[in-house]
Amino acid sequence: MKVLLSIKPQFVTEIFNGNKKFEYRKAIFKNKDIKTIVIYATMPVGKIVGEFEIDKILVEHPSKIWEKTKKYSGITQDYYDEYFEGREKAYAIQIKSINEYKFPICPYLNNNDFTAPQSFKYLVD
Repeated sequence: MKVLLSIKPQFVTEIFNGNKKFEYRKAIFKNKDIKTIVIYATMPVGKIVGEFEIDKILVEHPSKIWEKTKKYSGITQDYYDEYFEGREKAYAIQIKSINEYKFPICPYLNNNDFTAPQSFKYLVD
């Protein structure tokens, strides 16, 4: 099973160039059968640009997650700290393999009802 994840364009770039091997989240999907993340690059891109397989998901206090993942975070510690401020739990989705689509998909073309997920959206195969 797959989920669609909204990711800011600058972080999508870091994922595709290999600098970002962890995608951080405050909340995560409950379904344990999720193996693939489909990437929706938020505006101004507004397209589905690729996908990646999940290696594993780390769950700990934000400070512990940062220590384990900072080398391949693709973000600054200031940004990370601000994102998780006041949180006791952080999720880090470890990226296993990446497939950048040669032709990104505009989800608005054939689906006038498409809305980008605030966090994630389950996809049906």
